[in-house]
Amino acid sequence: MAEQAKAMGEPRPDPNEKLVKVFDSEQESEAMVVKGLLDSAGIDSDLKSSSLLQDAFPGLGGMIILVREEDGEKARNLIAESRRGVPASEPDDEHDDDETKA
Repeated sequence: MAEQAKAMGEPRPDPNEKLVKVFDSEQESEAMVVKGLLDSAGIDSDLKSSSLLQDAFPGLGGMIILVREEDGEKARNLIAESRRGVPASEPDDEHDDDETKA
């Protein structure tokens, strides 16, 4: 089945492998962005809906992303780096340069 998914252009971890959760969000759009980030880094991931849990536990709906256990640390680091984005001090550094020129 994993081979079939790859043939269709959708790389996914083999369901028989140990998978770990690396991300969860209540917003599908946010989860899709993170999945795209992992895909672009060559990390196979599986996006699952946790909406079934919402029936039993209201407020716990959303999406989760699973990756192979051996890719877990790399995926978490990549997600953390992307959340940091551009350092907050960078714009101030540019502003400081303008003041020294004046």
